[in-house]
Amino acid sequence: MKKSIIPQLTAALLTSAVAIFSLSTDAFADMLDVEKDELRLGFIKLTDMAPLAIAYEKGYFEDEGLFVTLEPQANWKVLLDRTITGELDGAHMLAGQPLAATIGFGTKAHIVTPFSMDLNGNGITVSNEVWEMMKPHLEYGEDGKPVHPISAAALKPVIEQFKTDGKSFNMGMVFPVSTHNYELRYWLAAGGIHPGFYSPSDTSGQIDAEALLSVTPPPQMPSTLEAGTINGYCVGEPWNQAAVFKGIGVPVITDYEIWKNNPEKVFGLTKEFTEQYPNTTLALTKALIRAAKWLDENDNANREEAVEILARSEYVGADAEVIANSMTGTFEYEKGDKRAVPDFNVFYRYNATYPFYSDAVWYLTQMRRWGQIAEQKDDAWYDDVAKSVYRPDIYLKAAKMLLDEGYVAEAEVPWDSDGYKAPTPSTDIIDAIAFDAKQPNAYLDSLKIGLKTDQLVEENGS
Repeated sequence: MKKSIIPQLTAALLTSAVAIFSLSTDAFADMLDVEKDELRLGFIKLTDMAPLAIAYEKGYFEDEGLFVTLEPQANWKVLLDRTITGELDGAHMLAGQPLAATIGFGTKAHIVTPFSMDLNGNGITVSNEVWEMMKPHLEYGEDGKPVHPISAAALKPVIEQFKTDGKSFNMGMVFPVSTHNYELRYWLAAGGIHPGFYSPSDTSGQIDAEALLSVTPPPQMPSTLEAGTINGYCVGEPWNQAAVFKGIGVPVITDYEIWKNNPEKVFGLTKEFTEQYPNTTLALTKALIRAAKWLDENDNANREEAVEILARSEYVGADAEVIANSMTGTFEYEKGDKRAVPDFNVFYRYNATYPFYSDAVWYLTQMRRWGQIAEQKDDAWYDDVAKSVYRPDIYLKAAKMLLDEGYVAEAEVPWDSDGYKAPTPSTDIIDAIAFDAKQPNAYLDSLKIGLKTDQLVEENGS
């Protein structure tokens, strides 16, 4: 009996070994032949760097033959500069950074993005003092809580009181070409408050400003607010929720309430990198798409694990409870006023990872609106710049490989898109002005505050 069983077992084991070897060699045959397998990628300590952390922790980078080191950066300028010089191979970036660099605002370098990292994720917080001054101007529901979204119109009398008292009203945002700057400006302008212009000779952004906006690094926002240096700020998580936990401020609005499902960060690379290392670029994009899907799949079922990962010192380094306050589908405004906001952080659904040209055009219109783009540009210019920076062609090639490998479903990718979303309806934007990316100049002319088509900024105003 033993003599008959052993040969059978041996044969079975050999068959299994051959099958395993065959699967392994097939997998390696399908793996991209990456030109550069050791990479250094940068990020800022914000929850929306999550796709990078998850791709690393879940082994998605290694699945693509990439050996990645993730490095937190001191601020957005350092991060951009190090990407341009090649000290970093790529980075978690403000969506405005590749666009601004490519057109030469602030610095000049051709940066591209094949991957949009997320939607939403930001908030605007004011100090306790300002919140108390705003309260008489708010609308309240039957439950006694403020009705959301809160308009900046409730802030206007506060700013007027500051002016009467001989004080400036100061607000922080993270970078001149950040979504936070444009969202804060959008919210203020929608409430009748002028946030100021830029000009070629005055890059403060404070020409004609009623509220003075300046740069503060994200992790320093709460302490700067607590010190009284600023009266409010716009930032990504966890730094709005940190103000709630510290009892020093109140988030008054999320960017989801300013513009529903607005684009946020991107993954940026130099154009030279993508040309020199095309397979490496594809491999990076594949890993990030998989990470984004993991973050959103099964109705955010993985978010608690993601919070634990992000809370680690090598990533965001904030208390897990603070990160979870927004990352798990809720958002706390005034202490104790926690509300369900399931789409506060979106990483994959609604085609969040696809680099739409229309997203790029919106950022460019805001640069033009506030004078960072000093002179009028025709509609074709906006389209040309968007297509030189946002690279859905790379994204779709990576997504097709993932489809063939069984990691994404066909319905999850907008294969036939021309790169433009349908116009954003007025009901999804706080000032009730629709946005059509194919008509950027008409859109600019429809906004009440800001530069119109043929206007220029002068030192004493527009």
